[in-house]
Amino acid sequence: MHDLLVVGAGPYGLSIASHAAAAGLDLRVLGRPMASWRDHMPPGMFLKSEPWASNLSDPGGRLRLDAYCAEQGVRARHGEPIPVGTFASYGLWFARHGVPGVDERTVARIAAVPGGFEAVTEDGEVLRARTVALAVGVLPFTEIPAALRGLGPAYVSHSSHHGDLGRFRGRDVTVVGGGQAALETAALLAEQGTRVRVVARAGHLRWNDVPPPWERPRTQSLRAPHSGLGCGWRNWFYAERPGLFRRLPAGTRARVAATALGPAGAWWVRERVESAVEVLLGHEVAAAYGEGGAVRLETVSRAGEAAVLDTEHVIAATGFRAGCERLGLLADDLRGGLRTVADGSPHVGRDFESSVPGLFMAGLVTASGFGPAMRFVHGASFTAGTLVRGVRRRLRSGPRGGLIPAPARRSPDALDTAGR
Repeated sequence: MHDLLVVGAGPYGLSIASHAAAAGLDLRVLGRPMASWRDHMPPGMFLKSEPWASNLSDPGGRLRLDAYCAEQGVRARHGEPIPVGTFASYGLWFARHGVPGVDERTVARIAAVPGGFEAVTEDGEVLRARTVALAVGVLPFTEIPAALRGLGPAYVSHSSHHGDLGRFRGRDVTVVGGGQAALETAALLAEQGTRVRVVARAGHLRWNDVPPPWERPRTQSLRAPHSGLGCGWRNWFYAERPGLFRRLPAGTRARVAATALGPAGAWWVRERVESAVEVLLGHEVAAAYGEGGAVRLETVSRAGEAAVLDTEHVIAATGFRAGCERLGLLADDLRGGLRTVADGSPHVGRDFESSVPGLFMAGLVTASGFGPAMRFVHGASFTAGTLVRGVRRRLRSGPRGGLIPAPARRSPDALDTAGR
Protein backbone atom coordinates (compact mmCIF):
# COMPACT_ATOMS: atom_id res chain seq x y z
CA MET A 1 0.00 0.00 0.00
CA HIS A 2 1.45 3.34 -1.07
CA ASP A 3 1.70 6.31 1.26
CA LEU A 4 0.11 8.71 -1.24
CA LEU A 5 -1.73 8.45 -4.53
CA VAL A 6 -1.85 11.72 -6.50
CA VAL A 7 -4.74 11.75 -8.97
CA GLY A 8 -4.07 14.31 -11.67
CA ALA A 9 -0.86 15.52 -13.31
CA GLY A 10 -1.49 19.19 -14.02
CA PRO A 11 0.31 22.04 -12.23
CA TYR A 12 -1.17 21.14 -8.82
CA GLY A 13 -0.72 17.38 -9.09
CA LEU A 14 2.86 17.64 -10.34
CA SER A 15 3.77 20.18 -7.66
CA ILE A 16 2.30 18.00 -4.89
CA ALA A 17 4.12 14.97 -6.27
CA SER A 18 7.45 16.82 -6.34
CA HIS A 19 7.11 17.82 -2.68
CA ALA A 20 5.94 14.33 -1.70
CA ALA A 21 8.87 12.67 -3.46
CA ALA A 22 11.32 15.01 -1.73
CA ALA A 23 9.70 14.11 1.60
CA GLY A 24 10.47 10.44 0.95
CA LEU A 25 6.87 9.26 0.64
CA ASP A 26 6.02 6.05 -1.21
CA LEU A 27 4.24 7.77 -4.07
CA ARG A 28 2.16 7.02 -7.19
CA VAL A 29 1.05 9.72 -9.64
CA LEU A 30 -1.65 9.01 -12.19
CA GLY A 31 -2.82 11.19 -15.06
CA ARG A 32 -1.71 12.54 -18.41
CA PRO A 33 0.75 15.33 -17.60
CA MET A 34 -0.59 18.81 -18.40
CA ALA A 35 -3.59 17.26 -20.16
CA SER A 36 -5.81 20.35 -19.94
CA TRP A 37 -3.10 22.55 -21.39
CA ARG A 38 -2.05 20.11 -24.11
CA ASP A 39 -5.43 18.78 -25.19
CA HIS A 40 -8.04 21.42 -24.32
CA MET A 41 -6.54 24.76 -25.34
CA PRO A 42 -6.14 25.66 -29.01
CA PRO A 43 -2.87 26.89 -30.51
CA GLY A 44 -2.50 30.63 -30.30
CA MET A 45 -3.67 31.00 -26.70
CA PHE A 46 -1.48 32.66 -24.07
CA LEU A 47 -1.19 32.50 -20.31
CA LYS A 48 -3.02 35.37 -18.64
CA SER A 49 -0.73 35.16 -15.59
CA GLU A 50 2.73 36.72 -15.56
CA PRO A 51 5.60 34.28 -16.25
CA TRP A 52 6.98 34.74 -12.73
CA ALA A 53 3.53 33.88 -11.31
CA SER A 54 3.20 30.69 -13.35
CA ASN A 55 5.77 28.41 -11.73
CA LEU A 56 5.08 24.86 -10.71
CA SER A 57 6.51 24.14 -7.27
CA ASP A 58 9.46 21.95 -6.32
CA PRO A 59 10.96 22.11 -2.81
CA GLY A 60 14.26 23.57 -4.01
CA GLY A 61 12.67 26.20 -6.25
CA ARG A 62 14.95 25.19 -9.13
CA LEU A 63 12.34 24.08 -11.68
CA ARG A 64 10.86 27.48 -12.43
CA LEU A 65 9.32 28.56 -15.71
CA ASP A 66 12.11 31.07 -16.34
CA ALA A 67 14.72 28.33 -15.88
CA TYR A 68 12.97 26.20 -18.51
CA CYS A 69 12.64 29.14 -20.88
CA ALA A 70 16.31 30.03 -20.49
CA GLU A 71 17.23 26.44 -21.32
CA GLN A 72 15.06 26.62 -24.45
CA GLY A 73 16.21 30.06 -25.52
CA VAL A 74 12.74 31.53 -24.97
CA ARG A 75 12.06 34.89 -23.31
CA ALA A 76 10.11 34.90 -20.06
CA ARG A 77 9.73 38.52 -19.07
CA HIS A 78 7.33 40.54 -16.98
CA GLY A 79 4.57 42.01 -19.15
CA GLU A 80 5.10 39.56 -22.04
CA PRO A 81 2.50 36.76 -22.19
CA ILE A 82 3.73 33.19 -22.49
CA PRO A 83 2.16 30.89 -25.14
CA VAL A 84 0.08 28.07 -23.67
CA GLY A 85 2.11 25.58 -25.71
CA THR A 86 5.31 26.77 -24.06
CA PHE A 87 3.73 26.43 -20.64
CA ALA A 88 2.54 22.89 -21.41
CA SER A 89 6.05 21.93 -22.51
CA TYR A 90 7.40 23.45 -19.30
CA GLY A 91 5.06 21.21 -17.31
CA LEU A 92 6.39 18.13 -19.12
CA TRP A 93 9.96 19.26 -18.41
CA PHE A 94 9.04 19.75 -14.74
CA ALA A 95 7.56 16.23 -14.62
CA ARG A 96 10.74 14.71 -16.07
CA HIS A 97 13.03 16.49 -13.62
CA GLY A 98 10.91 16.75 -10.47
CA VAL A 99 8.46 13.85 -10.33
CA PRO A 100 9.35 10.15 -10.31
CA GLY A 101 7.50 8.00 -12.84
CA VAL A 102 4.17 9.59 -13.77
CA ASP A 103 1.67 6.89 -14.78
CA GLU A 104 -0.37 8.38 -17.65
CA ARG A 105 -3.41 6.22 -17.06
CA THR A 106 -6.52 7.86 -15.69
CA VAL A 107 -8.34 6.78 -12.54
CA ALA A 108 -11.88 5.51 -13.06
CA ARG A 109 -12.94 5.05 -9.44
CA ILE A 110 -11.75 5.67 -5.88
CA ALA A 111 -13.27 3.95 -2.85
CA ALA A 112 -12.48 3.68 0.85
CA VAL A 113 -11.02 0.36 2.03
CA PRO A 114 -9.56 -0.81 5.36
CA GLY A 115 -6.53 1.33 6.10
CA GLY A 116 -6.93 3.78 3.23
CA PHE A 117 -8.23 3.92 -0.32
CA GLU A 118 -8.50 1.80 -3.43
CA ALA A 119 -8.16 3.27 -6.91
CA VAL A 120 -9.13 1.46 -10.10
CA THR A 121 -7.38 2.60 -13.27
CA GLU A 122 -9.00 2.89 -16.69
CA ASP A 123 -7.68 -0.56 -17.65
CA GLY A 124 -8.80 -2.24 -14.42
CA GLU A 125 -5.65 -2.32 -12.29
CA VAL A 126 -6.30 -1.83 -8.58
CA LEU A 127 -3.95 0.37 -6.56
CA ARG A 128 -4.09 1.00 -2.82
CA ALA A 129 -2.83 3.97 -0.82
CA ARG A 130 -3.14 5.24 2.72
CA THR A 131 -3.87 8.76 1.50
CA VAL A 132 -5.11 10.32 -1.75
CA ALA A 133 -4.63 13.82 -3.17
CA LEU A 134 -7.25 14.78 -5.74
CA ALA A 135 -5.78 17.30 -8.19
CA VAL A 136 -8.23 16.82 -11.03
CA GLY A 137 -8.09 20.35 -12.42
CA VAL A 138 -11.13 22.07 -13.89
CA LEU A 139 -12.42 19.74 -16.59
CA PRO A 140 -14.84 17.79 -14.35
CA PHE A 141 -16.50 21.08 -13.41
CA THR A 142 -17.43 22.67 -16.75
CA GLU A 143 -20.51 24.84 -16.46
CA ILE A 144 -22.96 25.30 -19.34
CA PRO A 145 -25.96 27.63 -18.86
CA ALA A 146 -29.26 25.85 -18.23
CA ALA A 147 -30.82 27.22 -21.42
CA LEU A 148 -28.15 25.48 -23.53
CA ARG A 149 -28.01 22.11 -21.79
CA GLY A 150 -30.75 20.57 -23.92
CA LEU A 151 -28.69 20.97 -27.09
CA GLY A 152 -26.51 18.10 -28.25
CA PRO A 153 -22.73 18.35 -28.76
CA ALA A 154 -23.22 19.14 -32.45
CA TYR A 155 -24.77 22.45 -31.41
CA VAL A 156 -23.12 23.44 -28.13
CA SER A 157 -19.75 22.84 -26.47
CA HIS A 158 -17.73 24.30 -23.62
CA SER A 159 -14.69 26.42 -24.40
CA SER A 160 -12.50 23.85 -22.64
CA HIS A 161 -13.62 21.13 -25.08
CA HIS A 162 -11.48 22.49 -27.90
CA GLY A 163 -7.82 21.77 -28.51
CA ASP A 164 -8.30 22.90 -32.12
CA LEU A 165 -10.78 25.44 -33.46
CA GLY A 166 -10.13 24.52 -37.09
CA ARG A 167 -13.48 22.74 -37.47
CA PHE A 168 -15.21 26.12 -37.27
CA ARG A 169 -13.47 27.74 -40.25
CA GLY A 170 -16.02 29.33 -42.55
CA ARG A 171 -18.87 28.70 -40.13
CA ASP A 172 -20.98 30.93 -37.88
CA VAL A 173 -20.25 30.61 -34.15
CA THR A 174 -21.64 32.40 -31.11
CA VAL A 175 -19.51 32.53 -27.97
CA VAL A 176 -21.38 33.00 -24.70
CA GLY A 177 -19.44 34.70 -21.89
CA GLY A 178 -17.46 37.83 -21.14
CA GLY A 179 -14.22 36.58 -19.61
CA GLN A 180 -10.79 35.74 -20.97
CA ALA A 181 -11.80 32.31 -22.32
CA ALA A 182 -14.70 33.82 -24.27
CA LEU A 183 -12.78 36.79 -25.63
CA GLU A 184 -9.62 34.93 -26.59
CA THR A 185 -11.63 32.11 -28.18
CA ALA A 186 -13.62 34.67 -30.19
CA ALA A 187 -10.43 36.43 -31.32
CA LEU A 188 -8.88 33.16 -32.50
CA LEU A 189 -12.07 32.22 -34.35
CA ALA A 190 -12.22 35.57 -36.12
CA GLU A 191 -8.56 35.36 -37.11
CA GLN A 192 -9.11 32.01 -38.83
CA GLY A 193 -12.10 33.21 -40.86
CA THR A 194 -15.01 32.18 -38.64
CA ARG A 195 -18.04 34.48 -38.45
CA VAL A 196 -18.16 35.01 -34.70
CA ARG A 197 -20.00 37.06 -32.11
CA VAL A 198 -19.88 37.26 -28.33
CA VAL A 199 -23.03 37.34 -26.20
CA ALA A 200 -22.49 38.48 -22.61
CA ARG A 201 -24.94 39.34 -19.86
CA ALA A 202 -22.69 42.08 -18.48
CA GLY A 203 -23.43 45.60 -19.60
CA HIS A 204 -19.82 46.18 -20.62
CA LEU A 205 -16.64 44.19 -21.11
CA ARG A 206 -13.90 44.49 -18.51
CA TRP A 207 -10.27 44.61 -19.62
CA ASN A 208 -7.19 44.19 -17.45
CA ASP A 209 -4.69 47.03 -17.65
CA VAL A 210 -1.20 46.66 -19.02
CA PRO A 211 0.86 45.69 -15.94
CA PRO A 212 3.15 48.39 -14.55
CA PRO A 213 6.91 47.81 -14.89
CA TRP A 214 8.52 45.40 -12.50
CA GLU A 215 11.00 48.04 -11.41
CA ARG A 216 9.05 51.07 -10.13
CA PRO A 217 9.56 53.90 -7.69
CA ARG A 218 9.22 52.65 -4.13
CA THR A 219 6.15 54.81 -3.48
CA GLN A 220 4.28 53.15 -6.37
CA SER A 221 5.25 49.68 -5.18
CA LEU A 222 4.01 50.45 -1.69
CA ARG A 223 0.68 51.76 -2.96
CA ALA A 224 0.07 48.80 -5.29
CA PRO A 225 2.52 45.89 -4.86
CA HIS A 226 2.90 43.27 -7.54
CA SER A 227 1.40 39.86 -6.72
CA GLY A 228 0.72 36.61 -8.49
CA LEU A 229 -2.86 37.77 -9.10
CA GLY A 230 -2.17 41.34 -10.16
CA CYS A 231 -1.29 44.64 -8.50
CA GLY A 232 -2.77 45.97 -5.27
CA TRP A 233 -2.84 44.99 -1.62
CA ARG A 234 -6.10 43.07 -1.91
CA ASN A 235 -4.76 40.93 -4.73
CA TRP A 236 -1.49 40.54 -2.80
CA PHE A 237 -3.43 39.17 0.18
CA TYR A 238 -5.35 36.69 -1.99
CA ALA A 239 -2.19 35.58 -3.80
CA GLU A 240 0.40 35.48 -1.04
CA ARG A 241 -1.56 34.67 2.13
CA PRO A 242 -4.01 31.82 1.40
CA GLY A 243 -3.55 30.49 4.93
CA LEU A 244 -4.73 33.77 6.41
CA PHE A 245 -7.57 33.97 3.90
CA ARG A 246 -8.87 30.68 5.30
CA ARG A 247 -9.28 32.34 8.71
CA LEU A 248 -11.81 34.84 7.38
CA PRO A 249 -15.49 34.28 8.27
CA ALA A 250 -17.21 31.70 6.08
CA GLY A 251 -19.56 34.27 4.56
CA THR A 252 -16.69 36.54 3.60
CA ARG A 253 -14.76 33.68 2.03
CA ALA A 254 -17.79 32.61 0.01
CA ARG A 255 -18.42 36.15 -1.24
CA VAL A 256 -14.80 36.71 -2.24
CA ALA A 257 -14.53 33.31 -3.93
CA ALA A 258 -17.63 34.09 -5.99
CA THR A 259 -16.81 37.69 -6.96
CA ALA A 260 -13.08 38.45 -6.76
CA LEU A 261 -11.12 38.64 -10.01
CA GLY A 262 -14.27 38.25 -12.06
CA PRO A 263 -14.57 37.95 -15.84
CA ALA A 264 -12.14 40.21 -17.68
CA GLY A 265 -10.06 40.10 -20.82
CA ALA A 266 -6.29 40.43 -20.93
CA TRP A 267 -4.93 43.73 -22.24
CA TRP A 268 -3.21 42.02 -25.15
CA VAL A 269 -6.42 40.55 -26.61
CA ARG A 270 -8.52 43.74 -26.50
CA GLU A 271 -7.66 45.15 -29.92
CA ARG A 272 -8.08 41.74 -31.54
CA VAL A 273 -11.65 41.53 -30.21
CA GLU A 274 -12.73 45.11 -30.74
CA SER A 275 -11.51 45.17 -34.35
CA ALA A 276 -13.01 41.87 -35.51
CA VAL A 277 -15.73 40.50 -33.21
CA GLU A 278 -19.38 41.51 -32.95
CA VAL A 279 -20.36 41.89 -29.28
CA LEU A 280 -23.91 41.76 -27.90
CA LEU A 281 -23.82 43.02 -24.31
CA GLY A 282 -26.45 43.02 -21.60
CA HIS A 283 -28.15 39.93 -23.02
CA GLU A 284 -28.65 36.48 -21.55
CA VAL A 285 -29.65 33.33 -23.43
CA ALA A 286 -33.18 32.43 -22.34
CA ALA A 287 -33.84 29.50 -24.70
CA ALA A 288 -32.06 27.60 -27.46
CA TYR A 289 -33.24 25.25 -30.19
CA GLY A 290 -31.12 23.16 -32.53
CA GLU A 291 -32.32 21.68 -35.78
CA GLY A 292 -30.95 20.98 -39.25
CA GLY A 293 -27.42 22.15 -38.50
CA ALA A 294 -28.50 25.49 -37.04
CA VAL A 295 -29.14 26.91 -33.58
CA ARG A 296 -31.70 29.55 -32.73
CA LEU A 297 -30.98 31.53 -29.58
CA GLU A 298 -33.61 33.55 -27.80
CA THR A 299 -32.01 36.25 -25.65
CA VAL A 300 -33.39 38.68 -23.11
CA SER A 301 -31.84 42.04 -22.27
CA ARG A 302 -31.59 43.56 -18.83
CA ALA A 303 -34.57 45.73 -19.73
CA GLY A 304 -36.62 42.65 -20.63
CA GLU A 305 -36.35 43.09 -24.41
CA ALA A 306 -36.33 39.83 -26.36
CA ALA A 307 -34.17 39.13 -29.40
CA VAL A 308 -33.56 36.15 -31.69
CA LEU A 309 -30.18 35.11 -33.04
CA ASP A 310 -29.38 32.32 -35.51
CA THR A 311 -26.01 30.60 -35.56
CA GLU A 312 -24.45 27.22 -36.36
CA HIS A 313 -22.71 26.43 -33.08
CA VAL A 314 -22.55 27.86 -29.56
CA ILE A 315 -19.37 27.80 -27.47
CA ALA A 316 -20.14 28.33 -23.78
CA ALA A 317 -17.15 30.06 -22.21
CA THR A 318 -19.02 30.18 -18.94
CA GLY A 319 -16.51 28.88 -16.45
CA PHE A 320 -16.57 26.06 -13.94
CA ARG A 321 -18.49 25.11 -10.80
CA ALA A 322 -16.63 22.86 -8.37
CA GLY A 323 -19.50 21.01 -6.74
CA CYS A 324 -18.89 17.72 -4.90
CA GLU A 325 -21.52 15.98 -7.03
CA ARG A 326 -19.21 16.38 -10.03
CA LEU A 327 -16.45 14.30 -8.45
CA GLY A 328 -17.79 11.27 -10.27
CA LEU A 329 -14.64 9.19 -9.82
CA LEU A 330 -15.36 8.94 -6.07
CA ALA A 331 -17.52 6.01 -4.98
CA ASP A 332 -21.01 7.09 -3.91
CA ASP A 333 -20.46 6.50 -0.20
CA LEU A 334 -17.11 8.29 -0.28
CA ARG A 335 -18.53 11.27 -2.12
CA GLY A 336 -21.55 11.31 0.16
CA GLY A 337 -19.25 11.52 3.19
CA LEU A 338 -17.80 14.83 2.06
CA ARG A 339 -18.92 17.87 3.99
CA THR A 340 -19.62 20.86 1.80
CA VAL A 341 -19.53 24.62 2.07
CA ALA A 342 -22.12 27.09 0.84
CA ASP A 343 -21.27 26.79 -2.87
CA GLY A 344 -21.37 22.98 -2.83
CA SER A 345 -17.61 22.50 -2.98
CA PRO A 346 -15.89 20.26 -0.40
CA HIS A 347 -14.88 21.65 2.96
CA VAL A 348 -11.12 21.38 3.50
CA GLY A 349 -9.08 21.89 6.63
CA ARG A 350 -5.95 23.94 7.13
CA ASP A 351 -3.81 21.38 5.28
CA PHE A 352 -6.31 20.67 2.44
CA GLU A 353 -7.66 17.48 4.02
CA SER A 354 -11.35 16.94 3.37
CA SER A 355 -13.83 15.73 5.98
CA VAL A 356 -12.92 12.17 4.95
CA PRO A 357 -9.63 11.47 6.78
CA GLY A 358 -6.80 10.84 4.34
CA LEU A 359 -8.60 12.34 1.32
CA PHE A 360 -6.97 15.63 0.30
CA MET A 361 -8.14 18.18 -2.28
CA ALA A 362 -6.23 20.64 -4.46
CA GLY A 363 -6.95 23.34 -7.01
CA LEU A 364 -10.27 24.88 -7.97
CA VAL A 365 -12.28 22.81 -5.47
CA THR A 366 -10.47 24.56 -2.61
CA ALA A 367 -11.08 28.18 -3.72
CA SER A 368 -13.89 28.68 -1.22
CA GLY A 369 -11.52 27.71 1.57
CA PHE A 370 -8.23 29.27 0.51
CA GLY A 371 -9.27 31.99 -1.89
CA PRO A 372 -8.95 33.06 -5.53
CA ALA A 373 -5.31 31.95 -5.82
CA MET A 374 -6.56 28.36 -6.03
CA ARG A 375 -8.09 29.17 -9.42
CA PHE A 376 -4.66 29.92 -10.85
CA VAL A 377 -1.31 28.15 -11.24
CA HIS A 378 0.13 30.53 -8.65
CA GLY A 379 -1.78 28.73 -5.89
CA ALA A 380 0.09 25.48 -6.52
CA SER A 381 3.14 26.56 -4.50
CA PHE A 382 1.23 27.16 -1.27
CA THR A 383 -0.90 24.07 -1.83
CA ALA A 384 1.92 21.62 -2.50
CA GLY A 385 3.96 22.28 0.62
CA THR A 386 0.96 22.64 2.91
CA LEU A 387 -0.84 19.56 1.61
CA VAL A 388 2.22 17.30 1.84
CA ARG A 389 2.78 18.37 5.43
CA GLY A 390 -0.83 17.40 6.09
CA VAL A 391 -0.33 14.04 4.42
CA ARG A 392 2.67 13.35 6.63
CA ARG A 393 0.64 14.22 9.72
CA ARG A 394 -2.16 11.91 8.60
CA LEU A 395 0.28 9.08 7.95
CA ARG A 396 1.66 9.45 11.48
CA SER A 397 -1.74 9.61 13.18
CA GLY A 398 -4.30 8.06 10.82
CA PRO A 399 -5.96 4.67 11.04
CA ARG A 400 -3.78 1.79 9.97
CA GLY A 401 -6.17 -1.12 9.87
CA GLY A 402 -9.73 0.11 10.07
CA LEU A 403 -12.06 1.55 7.47
CA ILE A 404 -11.55 5.27 6.94
CA PRO A 405 -14.57 6.83 8.65
CA ALA A 406 -17.02 9.14 6.90
CA PRO A 407 -18.01 11.65 9.60
CA ALA A 408 -21.58 12.82 9.97
CA ARG A 409 -22.44 15.99 8.10
CA ARG A 410 -22.23 19.31 9.89
CA SER A 411 -23.29 22.75 8.79
CA PRO A 412 -20.66 25.10 7.33
CA ASP A 413 -20.97 27.35 10.41
CA ALA A 414 -20.25 24.42 12.70
CA LEU A 415 -17.24 23.51 10.58
CA ASP A 416 -15.69 26.92 11.10
CA THR A 417 -15.64 26.40 14.85
CA ALA A 418 -14.21 22.90 14.63
CA GLY A 419 -10.64 24.09 14.10
CA ARG A 420 -10.05 22.09 10.92
